[in-house]
Amino acid sequence: MAGAQADPQTNSPFDPLAGEPADPAVGLAAGSGAELVAGPAPGSGAAPSLRAPLFSSGTAGSVSPWRRLLAVGAEGVASGTPYMVGSKLLQGWLTASGIPLGMIGLLSLAELPYTLKLFWAPLLDRWPIPWPDRRRGWLLVLQLALVAVIAGMALLRPQADRSHLTLVGIMVILLAVVSASQDVMVDAYRTDLLPESERGAGAAAGALGYRAAMLAVGGGGFLLAGWLGWPAAFLGSALLVAAVLPLTLWAPRLEPLAHPPRSLREAIVGPAREFLRRTGGRRALLLLALVMLYRWPDGLLNLMAVPFMLQAGFSAAQIGAVNGGWGIAATMAGTAVGGLLFKPLGLNRSLWVFGAIGSLTNLTYWALAKFGGGLAGLMLTVSVEHFAHGMVTAAFLALLMSLCNPRFSATQYALFSGVYALSRSVLAAPAGFLAESLGWSSFFALTLVAAVPTFLLLAVLAPWRENLPRGAYEPLRDPT
Repeated sequence: MAGAQADPQTNSPFDPLAGEPADPAVGLAAGSGAELVAGPAPGSGAAPSLRAPLFSSGTAGSVSPWRRLLAVGAEGVASGTPYMVGSKLLQGWLTASGIPLGMIGLLSLAELPYTLKLFWAPLLDRWPIPWPDRRRGWLLVLQLALVAVIAGMALLRPQADRSHLTLVGIMVILLAVVSASQDVMVDAYRTDLLPESERGAGAAAGALGYRAAMLAVGGGGFLLAGWLGWPAAFLGSALLVAAVLPLTLWAPRLEPLAHPPRSLREAIVGPAREFLRRTGGRRALLLLALVMLYRWPDGLLNLMAVPFMLQAGFSAAQIGAVNGGWGIAATMAGTAVGGLLFKPLGLNRSLWVFGAIGSLTNLTYWALAKFGGGLAGLMLTVSVEHFAHGMVTAAFLALLMSLCNPRFSATQYALFSGVYALSRSVLAAPAGFLAESLGWSSFFALTLVAAVPTFLLLAVLAPWRENLPRGAYEPLRDPT
Protein backbone atom coordinates (compact mmCIF):
# COMPACT_ATOMS: atom_id res chain seq x y z
CA MET A 1 0.00 0.00 0.00
CA ALA A 2 1.55 3.26 -1.10
CA GLY A 3 2.41 5.59 1.72
CA ALA A 4 1.65 3.01 4.39
CA GLN A 5 3.54 3.05 7.65
CA ALA A 6 4.39 0.23 10.02
CA ASP A 7 2.13 -0.01 13.02
CA PRO A 8 4.26 -0.20 16.19
CA GLN A 9 2.07 -2.88 17.78
CA THR A 10 1.64 -5.22 14.83
CA ASN A 11 4.52 -4.19 12.57
CA SER A 12 2.04 -4.39 9.72
CA PRO A 13 1.46 -1.69 7.10
CA PHE A 14 -1.37 0.60 8.14
CA ASP A 15 -2.95 3.52 6.31
CA PRO A 16 -4.05 5.86 9.13
CA LEU A 17 -6.59 7.72 7.00
CA ALA A 18 -8.23 4.74 5.34
CA GLY A 19 -8.05 2.59 8.46
CA GLU A 20 -7.11 -0.57 6.57
CA PRO A 21 -4.38 -2.92 7.78
CA ALA A 22 -2.66 -5.00 5.13
CA ASP A 23 -3.05 -8.12 7.30
CA PRO A 24 -6.78 -8.93 7.66
CA ALA A 25 -6.12 -10.49 11.04
CA VAL A 26 -5.32 -7.00 12.34
CA GLY A 27 -8.86 -5.88 11.57
CA LEU A 28 -10.38 -7.07 14.86
CA ALA A 29 -12.51 -4.72 16.88
CA ALA A 30 -10.72 -3.44 19.94
CA GLY A 31 -13.78 -4.06 22.06
CA SER A 32 -14.98 -7.23 20.40
CA GLY A 33 -13.18 -9.54 22.77
CA ALA A 34 -11.78 -11.68 19.96
CA GLU A 35 -8.16 -12.68 20.44
CA LEU A 36 -5.73 -13.85 17.80
CA VAL A 37 -4.13 -17.14 18.78
CA ALA A 38 -0.45 -17.64 18.08
CA GLY A 39 -0.60 -19.76 14.97
CA PRO A 40 1.71 -21.61 12.62
CA ALA A 41 4.93 -20.18 11.41
CA PRO A 42 4.83 -17.53 8.69
CA GLY A 43 4.79 -19.01 5.24
CA SER A 44 3.07 -22.22 6.29
CA GLY A 45 -0.14 -21.18 4.54
CA ALA A 46 -2.28 -21.85 7.60
CA ALA A 47 -4.56 -19.06 8.74
CA PRO A 48 -4.44 -17.74 12.29
CA SER A 49 -7.43 -18.74 14.38
CA LEU A 50 -9.69 -17.01 16.85
CA ARG A 51 -10.35 -18.37 20.29
CA ALA A 52 -12.87 -17.47 22.96
CA PRO A 53 -13.03 -13.80 23.94
CA LEU A 54 -10.85 -12.70 26.84
CA PHE A 55 -11.74 -9.60 28.86
CA SER A 56 -10.14 -8.04 31.86
CA SER A 57 -12.36 -7.44 34.86
CA GLY A 58 -14.91 -4.71 34.28
CA THR A 59 -14.49 -4.42 30.52
CA ALA A 60 -17.56 -4.18 28.30
CA GLY A 61 -17.61 -7.85 27.38
CA SER A 62 -17.10 -9.25 30.87
CA VAL A 63 -20.18 -7.68 32.47
CA SER A 64 -23.82 -8.66 32.24
CA PRO A 65 -26.02 -7.18 29.52
CA TRP A 66 -28.14 -5.54 32.23
CA ARG A 67 -25.17 -3.52 33.43
CA ARG A 68 -24.52 -2.28 29.91
CA LEU A 69 -28.18 -1.37 29.44
CA LEU A 70 -28.40 0.41 32.81
CA ALA A 71 -25.28 2.40 31.95
CA VAL A 72 -26.74 3.43 28.60
CA GLY A 73 -30.04 4.37 30.27
CA ALA A 74 -28.26 6.52 32.85
CA GLU A 75 -26.41 8.39 30.10
CA GLY A 76 -29.78 9.00 28.44
CA VAL A 77 -30.89 10.79 31.61
CA ALA A 78 -27.74 12.93 31.54
CA SER A 79 -28.41 13.74 27.88
CA GLY A 80 -32.07 14.69 28.24
CA THR A 81 -31.75 16.83 31.35
CA PRO A 82 -29.72 19.79 29.99
CA TYR A 83 -31.76 19.90 26.79
CA MET A 84 -34.98 20.25 28.78
CA VAL A 85 -33.38 22.85 31.05
CA GLY A 86 -32.36 25.01 28.10
CA SER A 87 -35.51 24.56 26.03
CA LYS A 88 -38.41 24.28 28.50
CA LEU A 89 -37.42 25.21 32.04
CA LEU A 90 -35.64 28.41 31.07
CA GLN A 91 -38.52 29.41 28.79
CA GLY A 92 -40.87 29.12 31.74
CA TRP A 93 -38.65 31.21 34.01
CA LEU A 94 -38.15 33.95 31.43
CA THR A 95 -41.88 34.10 30.69
CA ALA A 96 -42.73 34.27 34.40
CA SER A 97 -40.14 37.07 34.76
CA GLY A 98 -41.85 39.22 32.13
CA ILE A 99 -39.21 38.93 29.41
CA PRO A 100 -40.63 39.90 25.98
CA LEU A 101 -41.74 36.96 23.87
CA GLY A 102 -39.53 38.10 20.99
CA MET A 103 -36.44 37.73 23.16
CA ILE A 104 -37.60 34.33 24.43
CA GLY A 105 -38.03 33.20 20.83
CA LEU A 106 -34.35 33.89 20.20
CA LEU A 107 -33.55 30.99 22.53
CA SER A 108 -34.12 28.70 19.54
CA LEU A 109 -30.79 29.93 18.17
CA ALA A 110 -29.10 28.33 21.17
CA GLU A 111 -30.07 24.94 19.74
CA LEU A 112 -27.65 25.41 16.83
CA PRO A 113 -24.82 23.57 18.66
CA TYR A 114 -26.93 20.39 18.53
CA THR A 115 -26.84 20.68 14.73
CA LEU A 116 -23.23 21.88 14.44
CA LYS A 117 -21.72 19.34 16.85
CA LEU A 118 -20.40 17.22 13.98
CA PHE A 119 -17.81 19.95 13.29
CA TRP A 120 -16.05 19.48 16.64
CA ALA A 121 -16.77 15.77 17.09
CA PRO A 122 -13.40 14.91 15.43
CA LEU A 123 -11.64 16.74 18.27
CA LEU A 124 -13.20 14.31 20.74
CA ASP A 125 -12.14 11.33 18.62
CA ARG A 126 -8.60 12.69 18.25
CA TRP A 127 -7.93 13.71 21.87
CA PRO A 128 -9.69 11.22 24.18
CA ILE A 129 -9.31 11.44 27.94
CA PRO A 130 -7.92 7.96 28.74
CA TRP A 131 -9.33 7.51 32.26
CA PRO A 132 -11.58 5.69 32.90
CA ASP A 133 -11.69 5.05 29.14
CA ARG A 134 -11.68 7.02 25.89
CA ARG A 135 -15.40 7.86 26.06
CA ARG A 136 -16.19 8.04 29.78
CA GLY A 137 -13.25 10.37 30.40
CA TRP A 138 -14.94 13.05 28.34
CA LEU A 139 -18.35 12.14 29.77
CA LEU A 140 -17.15 12.78 33.32
CA VAL A 141 -15.62 16.14 32.40
CA LEU A 142 -18.69 17.26 30.46
CA GLN A 143 -21.13 16.11 33.14
CA LEU A 144 -19.19 17.99 35.81
CA ALA A 145 -19.33 21.05 33.55
CA LEU A 146 -23.10 20.60 33.10
CA VAL A 147 -23.64 20.42 36.86
CA ALA A 148 -21.69 23.68 37.26
CA VAL A 149 -23.48 25.46 34.37
CA ILE A 150 -27.02 24.42 35.38
CA ALA A 151 -26.35 25.27 39.04
CA GLY A 152 -24.87 28.58 37.90
CA MET A 153 -28.07 29.35 35.99
CA ALA A 154 -29.91 29.23 39.32
CA LEU A 155 -28.01 32.42 40.20
CA LEU A 156 -29.46 34.30 37.23
CA ARG A 157 -32.04 37.01 37.85
CA PRO A 158 -33.83 37.47 34.51
CA GLN A 159 -34.70 41.10 33.80
CA ALA A 160 -35.56 42.92 30.58
CA ASP A 161 -32.33 44.93 30.40
CA ARG A 162 -29.36 44.34 28.13
CA SER A 163 -26.82 43.26 30.75
CA HIS A 164 -29.05 40.62 32.34
CA LEU A 165 -30.26 39.28 29.00
CA THR A 166 -26.68 39.10 27.72
CA LEU A 167 -25.68 37.02 30.74
CA VAL A 168 -28.67 34.72 30.19
CA GLY A 169 -27.68 34.34 26.54
CA ILE A 170 -24.09 33.46 27.42
CA MET A 171 -25.21 30.81 29.89
CA VAL A 172 -27.70 29.31 27.43
CA ILE A 173 -25.09 29.04 24.67
CA LEU A 174 -22.57 27.55 27.11
CA LEU A 175 -25.16 25.02 28.24
CA ALA A 176 -25.98 24.06 24.65
CA VAL A 177 -22.33 23.62 23.61
CA VAL A 178 -21.49 21.44 26.62
CA SER A 179 -24.74 19.48 26.27
CA ALA A 180 -24.24 18.87 22.54
CA SER A 181 -20.66 17.73 23.21
CA GLN A 182 -21.96 15.33 25.84
CA ASP A 183 -24.47 13.99 23.30
CA VAL A 184 -21.58 13.19 20.95
CA MET A 185 -19.88 11.18 23.68
CA VAL A 186 -23.08 9.47 24.84
CA ASP A 187 -23.77 8.31 21.28
CA ALA A 188 -20.17 7.17 20.81
CA TYR A 189 -20.05 5.31 24.13
CA ARG A 190 -23.33 3.51 23.41
CA THR A 191 -22.12 2.60 19.91
CA ASP A 192 -18.74 1.28 21.14
CA LEU A 193 -20.18 -0.52 24.17
CA LEU A 194 -23.07 -2.56 22.82
CA PRO A 195 -22.70 -5.76 20.80
CA GLU A 196 -24.93 -6.05 17.75
CA SER A 197 -27.54 -8.21 19.50
CA GLU A 198 -28.05 -5.58 22.25
CA ARG A 199 -28.27 -2.48 20.10
CA GLY A 200 -32.05 -2.45 19.94
CA ALA A 201 -32.37 -2.86 23.71
CA GLY A 202 -29.59 -0.32 24.20
CA ALA A 203 -31.29 2.20 21.94
CA ALA A 204 -34.48 1.65 23.92
CA ALA A 205 -32.67 2.07 27.26
CA GLY A 206 -31.08 5.32 26.13
CA ALA A 207 -34.38 6.66 24.79
CA LEU A 208 -36.20 5.68 27.97
CA GLY A 209 -33.58 7.48 30.06
CA TYR A 210 -33.97 10.55 27.87
CA ARG A 211 -37.76 10.47 28.20
CA ALA A 212 -37.49 10.00 31.95
CA ALA A 213 -35.39 13.17 32.10
CA MET A 214 -38.02 14.99 30.04
CA LEU A 215 -40.67 14.01 32.56
CA ALA A 216 -38.46 14.84 35.54
CA VAL A 217 -37.48 18.30 34.29
CA GLY A 218 -40.59 19.14 32.27
CA GLY A 219 -42.95 17.98 35.01
CA GLY A 220 -41.05 17.83 38.28
CA GLY A 221 -39.00 20.93 37.51
CA PHE A 222 -42.11 23.07 37.03
CA LEU A 223 -43.69 21.65 40.16
CA LEU A 224 -40.52 22.48 42.10
CA ALA A 225 -40.52 25.98 40.63
CA GLY A 226 -44.09 26.55 41.81
CA TRP A 227 -43.27 25.25 45.27
CA LEU A 228 -39.80 26.65 46.02
CA GLY A 229 -39.10 29.05 43.16
CA TRP A 230 -37.29 28.84 39.82
CA PRO A 231 -33.72 28.68 41.21
CA ALA A 232 -34.68 25.52 43.11
CA ALA A 233 -35.86 23.93 39.85
CA PHE A 234 -32.44 24.57 38.26
CA LEU A 235 -30.60 23.25 41.31
CA GLY A 236 -32.78 20.14 41.21
CA SER A 237 -31.88 19.63 37.55
CA ALA A 238 -28.18 20.03 38.37
CA LEU A 239 -28.54 17.37 41.06
CA LEU A 240 -30.16 15.04 38.52
CA VAL A 241 -27.08 15.28 36.28
CA ALA A 242 -24.82 14.92 39.33
CA ALA A 243 -26.60 11.68 40.22
CA VAL A 244 -25.41 10.20 36.91
CA LEU A 245 -21.72 10.82 37.69
CA PRO A 246 -21.23 7.74 39.92
CA LEU A 247 -23.07 5.65 37.33
CA THR A 248 -20.68 6.89 34.64
CA LEU A 249 -17.78 5.73 36.82
CA TRP A 250 -19.53 2.38 37.41
CA ALA A 251 -20.31 1.83 33.72
CA PRO A 252 -18.36 -0.88 31.82
CA ARG A 253 -14.91 0.03 30.57
CA LEU A 254 -14.14 0.09 26.85
CA GLU A 255 -11.07 -1.67 25.54
CA PRO A 256 -8.44 0.67 24.02
CA LEU A 257 -8.39 0.95 20.24
CA ALA A 258 -5.70 -0.84 18.26
CA HIS A 259 -5.35 2.13 15.89
CA PRO A 260 -6.65 5.39 17.41
CA PRO A 261 -6.50 8.52 15.22
CA ARG A 262 -2.94 9.83 15.34
CA SER A 263 -3.54 13.32 13.98
CA LEU A 264 -6.30 15.88 13.69
CA ARG A 265 -6.28 15.44 9.90
CA GLU A 266 -6.87 11.72 10.34
CA ALA A 267 -9.71 12.39 12.79
CA ILE A 268 -11.35 14.78 10.31
CA VAL A 269 -10.77 12.95 7.01
CA GLY A 270 -10.61 9.39 8.32
CA PRO A 271 -14.33 8.92 9.18
CA ALA A 272 -15.49 9.68 5.64
CA ARG A 273 -12.67 7.69 4.02
CA GLU A 274 -13.27 4.68 6.23
CA PHE A 275 -17.01 4.77 5.52
CA LEU A 276 -16.48 5.10 1.76
CA ARG A 277 -13.85 2.35 1.68
CA ARG A 278 -16.08 0.02 3.69
CA THR A 279 -19.25 0.65 1.69
CA GLY A 280 -18.14 1.80 -1.75
CA GLY A 281 -19.29 5.08 -3.26
CA ARG A 282 -22.71 3.98 -4.57
CA ARG A 283 -23.67 2.01 -1.48
CA ALA A 284 -22.51 4.88 0.77
CA LEU A 285 -24.95 7.23 -0.98
CA LEU A 286 -27.75 4.68 -0.66
CA LEU A 287 -27.05 4.22 3.08
CA LEU A 288 -27.08 7.99 3.63
CA ALA A 289 -30.38 8.14 1.73
CA LEU A 290 -31.78 5.41 4.00
CA VAL A 291 -30.71 7.33 7.10
CA MET A 292 -32.36 10.48 5.74
CA LEU A 293 -35.61 8.87 4.56
CA TYR A 294 -36.31 6.15 7.14
CA ARG A 295 -38.18 8.53 9.44
CA TRP A 296 -39.46 10.92 6.78
CA PRO A 297 -43.12 9.89 7.35
CA ASP A 298 -42.61 10.74 11.05
CA GLY A 299 -41.21 14.15 10.15
CA LEU A 300 -44.15 15.03 7.91
CA LEU A 301 -46.70 13.88 10.48
CA ASN A 302 -45.13 15.42 13.57
CA LEU A 303 -44.89 18.85 11.97
CA MET A 304 -48.61 18.97 11.23
CA ALA A 305 -50.08 16.95 14.13
CA VAL A 306 -50.74 19.88 16.49
CA PRO A 307 -52.13 22.24 13.79
CA PHE A 308 -54.49 19.43 12.74
CA MET A 309 -55.66 18.87 16.32
CA LEU A 310 -56.36 22.58 16.81
CA GLN A 311 -58.27 22.86 13.53
CA ALA A 312 -60.21 19.71 14.45
CA GLY A 313 -61.56 21.59 17.47
CA PHE A 314 -59.51 20.17 20.32
CA SER A 315 -58.48 22.65 23.02
CA ALA A 316 -54.90 23.48 23.92
CA ALA A 317 -55.43 21.85 27.34
CA GLN A 318 -56.68 18.62 25.75
CA ILE A 319 -53.78 18.54 23.29
CA GLY A 320 -51.25 19.20 26.05
CA ALA A 321 -52.63 16.47 28.29
CA VAL A 322 -52.86 13.87 25.53
CA ASN A 323 -49.56 14.70 23.81
CA GLY A 324 -47.53 15.55 26.88
CA GLY A 325 -48.54 12.85 29.33
CA TRP A 326 -50.37 10.12 27.44
CA GLY A 327 -48.17 10.44 24.37
CA ILE A 328 -44.85 10.28 26.25
CA ALA A 329 -46.03 7.21 28.16
CA ALA A 330 -47.04 5.51 24.90
CA THR A 331 -43.66 6.38 23.34
CA MET A 332 -41.80 4.90 26.30
CA ALA A 333 -43.91 1.73 26.10
CA GLY A 334 -43.30 1.41 22.36
CA THR A 335 -39.57 1.97 22.81
CA ALA A 336 -39.42 -0.76 25.45
CA VAL A 337 -41.37 -3.23 23.28
CA GLY A 338 -39.17 -2.40 20.29
CA GLY A 339 -36.07 -3.09 22.36
CA LEU A 340 -37.45 -6.46 23.50
CA LEU A 341 -38.41 -7.56 19.97
CA PHE A 342 -35.14 -6.42 18.41
CA LYS A 343 -32.99 -9.36 19.50
CA PRO A 344 -35.18 -12.16 18.11
CA LEU A 345 -35.83 -10.23 14.89
CA GLY A 346 -32.32 -8.86 14.25
CA LEU A 347 -31.55 -5.43 12.83
CA ASN A 348 -32.71 -5.90 9.23
CA ARG A 349 -36.06 -7.45 10.09
CA SER A 350 -36.60 -4.85 12.83
CA LEU A 351 -36.08 -2.10 10.26
CA TRP A 352 -38.71 -3.71 8.03
CA VAL A 353 -41.26 -4.58 10.72
CA PHE A 354 -41.00 -1.45 12.85
CA GLY A 355 -40.85 0.78 9.76
CA ALA A 356 -44.02 -0.81 8.38
CA ILE A 357 -45.81 -0.44 11.73
CA GLY A 358 -44.70 3.18 12.04
CA SER A 359 -45.92 4.07 8.56
CA LEU A 360 -49.24 2.24 8.81
CA THR A 361 -50.12 3.83 12.14
CA ASN A 362 -50.09 7.24 10.43
CA LEU A 363 -53.42 6.09 9.02
CA THR A 364 -54.93 6.56 12.48
CA TYR A 365 -54.66 10.31 11.83
CA TRP A 366 -56.30 9.76 8.44
CA ALA A 367 -59.19 7.97 10.16
CA LEU A 368 -59.52 10.72 12.78
CA ALA A 369 -59.58 13.39 10.07
CA LYS A 370 -62.10 11.51 7.91
CA PHE A 371 -64.45 10.03 10.51
CA GLY A 372 -63.83 12.01 13.71
CA GLY A 373 -64.02 10.33 17.10
CA GLY A 374 -63.82 13.08 19.70
CA LEU A 375 -61.42 13.01 22.62
CA ALA A 376 -61.46 9.21 22.79
CA GLY A 377 -60.45 9.05 19.14
CA LEU A 378 -57.65 11.54 19.74
CA MET A 379 -56.31 9.52 22.68
CA LEU A 380 -56.40 6.32 20.63
CA THR A 381 -54.69 8.00 17.66
CA VAL A 382 -51.94 9.56 19.74
CA SER A 383 -51.39 6.35 21.70
CA VAL A 384 -51.02 4.16 18.61
CA GLU A 385 -48.83 6.65 16.73
CA HIS A 386 -46.53 7.36 19.69
CA PHE A 387 -46.23 3.66 20.51
CA ALA A 388 -45.14 2.96 16.94
CA HIS A 389 -42.80 5.98 17.06
CA GLY A 390 -41.04 4.40 20.03
CA MET A 391 -40.53 1.14 18.13
CA VAL A 392 -39.18 2.98 15.08
CA THR A 393 -36.76 4.88 17.33
CA ALA A 394 -35.24 1.65 18.67
CA ALA A 395 -34.59 0.28 15.17
CA PHE A 396 -33.35 3.57 13.76
CA LEU A 397 -30.79 4.22 16.51
CA ALA A 398 -29.55 0.64 16.12
CA LEU A 399 -29.11 1.33 12.39
CA LEU A 400 -26.98 4.40 13.11
CA MET A 401 -24.83 2.44 15.57
CA SER A 402 -24.32 -0.36 13.03
CA LEU A 403 -22.78 2.07 10.53
CA CYS A 404 -20.05 3.38 12.89
CA ASN A 405 -16.45 2.18 13.23
CA PRO A 406 -15.25 2.52 16.87
CA ARG A 407 -12.17 4.44 15.65
CA PHE A 408 -14.41 7.29 14.52
CA SER A 409 -17.76 6.58 16.17
CA ALA A 410 -18.11 10.08 17.68
CA THR A 411 -17.71 11.77 14.29
CA GLN A 412 -19.54 9.19 12.20
CA TYR A 413 -22.58 9.05 14.50
CA ALA A 414 -22.74 12.86 14.59
CA LEU A 415 -22.57 12.89 10.77
CA PHE A 416 -25.33 10.31 10.36
CA SER A 417 -27.59 12.05 12.89
CA GLY A 418 -26.98 15.31 10.99
CA VAL A 419 -28.08 13.64 7.75
CA TYR A 420 -31.22 12.40 9.52
CA ALA A 421 -31.94 15.94 10.71
CA LEU A 422 -32.47 16.92 7.06
CA SER A 423 -35.66 14.81 7.00
CA ARG A 424 -36.98 16.75 10.01
CA SER A 425 -36.20 20.14 8.50
CA VAL A 426 -35.69 20.34 4.74
CA LEU A 427 -37.74 17.33 3.62
CA ALA A 428 -40.57 18.03 6.06
CA ALA A 429 -40.74 21.75 5.19
CA PRO A 430 -43.45 21.38 2.48
CA ALA A 431 -45.79 19.59 4.92
CA GLY A 432 -47.93 22.67 5.59
CA PHE A 433 -48.39 23.49 1.90
CA LEU A 434 -49.32 19.87 1.18
CA ALA A 435 -51.88 19.85 4.01
CA GLU A 436 -53.42 23.10 2.73
CA SER A 437 -53.70 21.90 -0.86
CA LEU A 438 -54.74 18.29 -0.22
CA GLY A 439 -56.80 18.51 2.96
CA TRP A 440 -56.06 16.67 6.18
CA SER A 441 -57.20 13.17 5.30
CA SER A 442 -55.35 13.12 1.96
CA PHE A 443 -52.25 14.59 3.58
CA PHE A 444 -52.11 11.85 6.20
CA ALA A 445 -52.58 9.22 3.49
CA LEU A 446 -49.66 10.82 1.63
CA THR A 447 -47.38 10.29 4.64
CA LEU A 448 -47.84 6.56 4.04
CA VAL A 449 -46.65 6.99 0.43
CA ALA A 450 -43.54 8.77 1.79
CA ALA A 451 -42.45 5.42 3.24
CA VAL A 452 -42.14 3.78 -0.20
CA PRO A 453 -38.57 5.00 -0.92
CA THR A 454 -37.47 3.60 2.45
CA PHE A 455 -38.68 0.10 1.65
CA LEU A 456 -37.10 0.19 -1.79
CA LEU A 457 -33.79 1.06 -0.12
CA LEU A 458 -34.26 -1.66 2.50
CA ALA A 459 -34.76 -4.21 -0.26
CA VAL A 460 -31.30 -3.32 -1.61
CA LEU A 461 -29.40 -2.58 1.60
CA ALA A 462 -31.07 -4.65 4.32
CA PRO A 463 -32.58 -7.82 2.80
CA TRP A 464 -35.00 -9.68 5.03
CA ARG A 465 -32.88 -12.85 5.13
CA GLU A 466 -29.70 -11.04 6.17
CA ASN A 467 -28.95 -9.83 9.69
CA LEU A 468 -26.99 -6.61 9.11
CA PRO A 469 -27.32 -3.90 6.46
CA ARG A 470 -24.82 -4.22 3.66
CA GLY A 471 -21.97 -1.86 4.43
CA ALA A 472 -22.46 -2.00 8.21
CA TYR A 473 -19.36 -2.18 10.40
CA GLU A 474 -18.38 -5.76 11.28
CA PRO A 475 -15.74 -6.27 14.02
CA LEU A 476 -14.07 -9.33 12.48
CA ARG A 477 -13.81 -7.73 9.03
CA ASP A 478 -13.30 -4.01 9.51
CA PRO A 479 -10.23 -2.52 11.26
CA THR A 480 -10.20 -0.40 14.37
